[in-house]
Amino acid sequence: MFKRLSLVFALCLPAFGPAHAFETQATGAWVYDITTGTVLMDKNADQPLPPASMSKLMTINMLFEALRDGRVTMDTTFAVSSRAKAMGGSTMFLNELDRPTVNDLIHGMIVNSGNDACVVVAEGLAGTEEAFARQMTERARALGMESSTFANASGWPDPAQRMSMEDLGILAARLITEFPEYYPIFAQTEFNYANRSEANRFNRNPLLKLNIGADGLKTGHTQEAGYGLVGSAVQGDRRVVFAITGLPSEKARAEESERIVNWAFRQFSLKTIVKGGTRVAEADVWLGDADRVGLVPATDVTRLLPALAQDQMTAEVVYKGPINAPITKGQQIAELLVHIPDLPDARIPLVAEADVSKGGFGKKLVTAAQVLMARFFPAETPAS
Repeated sequence: MFKRLSLVFALCLPAFGPAHAFETQATGAWVYDITTGTVLMDKNADQPLPPASMSKLMTINMLFEALRDGRVTMDTTFAVSSRAKAMGGSTMFLNELDRPTVNDLIHGMIVNSGNDACVVVAEGLAGTEEAFARQMTERARALGMESSTFANASGWPDPAQRMSMEDLGILAARLITEFPEYYPIFAQTEFNYANRSEANRFNRNPLLKLNIGADGLKTGHTQEAGYGLVGSAVQGDRRVVFAITGLPSEKARAEESERIVNWAFRQFSLKTIVKGGTRVAEADVWLGDADRVGLVPATDVTRLLPALAQDQMTAEVVYKGPINAPITKGQQIAELLVHIPDLPDARIPLVAEADVSKGGFGKKLVTAAQVLMARFFPAETPAS
């Protein structure tokens, strides 16, 4: 049977003001603490929305994967089609005589938000942009991005071009953690291919110049989508990623993005709530040379907490017991469920503190006698 043991942890937290739910004017938002795997905000985050140029992150991911697989190198050159040259909006100002390298195209997509660069990459990797868009959709599903469909490589308005803010956040976290050798490009503020895109050489990410630890990732804007941003910032030991959309102006996007970063770092604190190896409870043992075994986390339990949340946090130990002997030290036999206000419950494995061998013949006799006594002579229930 499952057993639950309620626990209370007393924590000493710094004297921050209380954490409040963040009210954003974005139509969709998702904020995620990579360090602890904690979702800090979810507003319509699973709703498929027009992603505008933020969907270029998927094209960039596909190119990064091609680099990792050895299908291309940073020096590989791609041809520029008339279709790519004809792309409007933000571009690198490529023409059919150019042979940009993969390195050029990555910078062009990230810094210049080049629609032409995206088409060049799509055609260079898959032959046609249509085939590449199908591959993007298939790859998104494989990566767990269930609300993403692609009709093109650039985010050009199309009814079939949709991504959720959660999917964009998942993608951002992947680009950061899976491709650390390329991720620093997202923090570059200028790129001017062949000195022909002077007016479009600056990175549009408004957070990069604010000295708040921001180092990526991508803005987006169309009339249908409004203004959006997929961003990331590092402060101390923590990294946060977020995706927002539906803001009414560039100014509103910049202000909302900065507010989100400040809120995420100032209203939550990274704390060790239980040291590794600390006994938090005991589990009953069946037919062992000991009746109980201590339950401990194998490593320190560190979680993100809303400021001044120690009076509201609760925890319980859950296990299916009694546990059959023998038990090996370090064997996972239970879970610690930590309930944190306004955050998802944390589930932490608990392991056996010590070995417990099988009991001998005498132990079996005693246990059998106890079972029979409990069956034929149940404890009387006190009268109420």
